[in-house]
Amino acid sequence: MSAPTDWQLRVMTLADHDEVIALWRVTEGIGLTVSDEREAIGAYLARNPGMSFAAVAGGRIVGAVLGGHDGRRGYLHHLAVTPVWRHHGIGRALVEAVLARLKAAGMLKCNLFLYAHNEAGRAFWLKHGWAAREDLVLVQKTLA
Repeated sequence: MSAPTDWQLRVMTLADHDEVIALWRVTEGIGLTVSDEREAIGAYLARNPGMSFAAVAGGRIVGAVLGGHDGRRGYLHHLAVTPVWRHHGIGRALVEAVLARLKAAGMLKCNLFLYAHNEAGRAFWLKHGWAAREDLVLVQKTLA
C-alpha cells in the first residue's frame, strides 16, 4: 500500500518533541544524544526560531528536520522521513524549507554531519548537490 499524497509542512515546535524523537529513534543513520532531550531541543528551537520543520499527514508527523545557525554557518540535523512516506518529496521539501530560512538569515553555507559508516546517507546528500569536505576533520571535546 502506498502512502497518500496529502501532507503539509509546518514549523516544528517543542510540542512535537515526543513524536519527532520516536521518528528519529527508528530512522537509520540518526544517532541521538543528550542534546536531543526535550530541554536541549527546546533551547535549540528557541535559539533558531522558525528554522526546524515537521511534515504532517493525517495528524501524525511523518518527517522532521532540525535547522539552525551559529551566526556564521547554517546547520541541518536529523532529517528523517517515515519509510512509507519516502519518495513523495517530503525530505526535499524539509531541506528546502530549512535552506530558505538560512539563506534569509544571511547564511552563505549549510553544514551537516554524517556518520562515516552511513554510506546510504552520504549517497543521498551527494546525489542532491551537497559536497563532501574531505579536507576537514571534526574534532570535539565533551564539556559535561
